[in-house]
Amino acid sequence: MINYKTKSPVLFLIFNRPDTTLRVFNEIRKAKPQRLYIAADGPRTHRENEIELCRETISIVQQIDWECEVRTLFRQNNLGCKNAISSALDWFFDQEEEGIILEDDCLPAQSFFYYCDTLLEAYRFDTRIRHIAGCNLGLGKKWGDATTYFSNQTHVWGWASWKRVWADYDKDLKKYDENEIESQLYAIFNNSFVVDIWKNIFKKVKAGEIDTWDYQLAFINYFNGGLAINPNINLISNIGFREDATHTVDLTSDYANIPLKEITEITYPKYFLPNKHADYSVLNHDYKIDEHIKRHNLLRRRLKRWLKQLF
Repeated sequence: MINYKTKSPVLFLIFNRPDTTLRVFNEIRKAKPQRLYIAADGPRTHRENEIELCRETISIVQQIDWECEVRTLFRQNNLGCKNAISSALDWFFDQEEEGIILEDDCLPAQSFFYYCDTLLEAYRFDTRIRHIAGCNLGLGKKWGDATTYFSNQTHVWGWASWKRVWADYDKDLKKYDENEIESQLYAIFNNSFVVDIWKNIFKKVKAGEIDTWDYQLAFINYFNGGLAINPNINLISNIGFREDATHTVDLTSDYANIPLKEITEITYPKYFLPNKHADYSVLNHDYKIDEHIKRHNLLRRRLKRWLKQLF
C-alpha cells in the first residue's frame, strides 16, 4: 500500500540498536503518523559503548521531517525490558484510546499501518477482540480463506490495541492465584502439555524470574476470554535476531527475518472463533509438543509391557 498515511498514533520503543532502529523508523516515516510517541530505555553502565549506542539511537528518531506531534520518554537509567516497556505502554495509553506499537527490531510492511487502522476502527467497541497482531508465524501456512483469522495467542512483533485492554494489564500478575491457573488454562487448551508449558511460564513470571512484559499481556487476554486477530500473511519481519538481542539471540531461528508481504484487502473469517489449529501449529513449533507426546506415549507403552511381564 504505497503512500498510505496512518490515522493512528504510533508508539516506537527503542533502546541501543541504531541500525535496526533506522530501518524501522524509515518505514514509520513513510506512514507519517500525526502523533508519534518515542520511548527509550537508558543505557546499562556496565556495558561497553552502550551510552554511545543509546545516544546514536535517539539521534535517529529525532530526524522527523513530516508534520507530526512528537512526545518522548527518554530514560537516563536502565529499567530493563519488563519495566521499561510496560511503563512506556502505560504512558502511551494514558494519553491515547488506541494505537500501534512497534519495537526497534520489528520491521513493518507498509500495509501494516492500513491493516492496523482498519482493525482498530472495526473492533473499537467489540470487546471480543483485544489484540491486533501484525506478524504471522505460520511459516507459510494459511488458515482459512480470509486474509485474517482469529486466535487465542497474543503475538507482539508489531501490534495494535486499545486502552480498554491495557487497563487490565497486570505486570506482576498480582490478581491471579497460582492454585487456580491450571483449571483456567484448561478452559482454553485441551492439551495437558500446553497447559503445563503455560503454568510454568506463569510461575516464572510471577516469581520475577523472567525479565519480560509480553507474557503478562498474553495472560490477561487468556483470562478475559479475549481473541486476537492475525493476518494470514506476514506484515512484520523481526530483524533483531542476533547476539546483542535481549531474547531473540538464535540467528538460525525460523522466525528470524521472515519475508514481508503486503495485504491489499482485509476480509474476515465467517465464524467468530479462535483457529485452534493455527495456535497449536505455533505452540508446537516453539515447544516441540508433538515430540513430547511421542516420547510420553513410548514411555507409557514400555511401562505397560513391563507391567504385563511382571504380572
